[in-house]
Amino acid sequence: MPKIAVIVGSVRPGRVAREVAEWVYTVADKRPDADYELVDIADYNLPQYDEELPPHYGQYAKDHTKRWAAKIAEFDGFVFVTPEYNHSITAALKNALDFIYAEWHDKAAGLVSFGSSGGVRAAEHLRGVVAELHIATVQAQLALPVATDFPSYPAFTPAESRADELTRVLDQVESWSNALRTVRVA
Repeated sequence: MPKIAVIVGSVRPGRVAREVAEWVYTVADKRPDADYELVDIADYNLPQYDEELPPHYGQYAKDHTKRWAAKIAEFDGFVFVTPEYNHSITAALKNALDFIYAEWHDKAAGLVSFGSSGGVRAAEHLRGVVAELHIATVQAQLALPVATDFPSYPAFTPAESRADELTRVLDQVESWSNALRTVRVA
């Protein structure tokens, strides 16, 4: 059974990303064919990248990097929950991605984004970033526009259809996570 992380992609005080990620996790955790875990990058206190060697060497010197690498290595796939900041992902999410390298390889990811236009530009940017880390993003995506899913911002009130849309993302992430496990084993 694949192990999949729902990653909270913001560390800002007062953020709504945690609430959205908790909703994703609640829906995902009821599924019988994968083991889901909520992973909040805020819990790892990653500073701006501070390792002396580039991450592709895999020679992490800092305890916070080793802890982050060990956590990410546990998973077969990911669901990234990201807000859109200035047409992109958050600096904190980009930094967390950049901290390590091989631990991301040959794994699947689904994207849940939110913002004024559903966060679609952040998701588009995230697809390019994770491709360089050898993460395969699935086709299905959940975009949550503030106008419809946060009618009393910052309260998150997803439209009824959102759970079905999320199910399509999770179906694909689980399938691809299982398939890519064979690549990692080989």
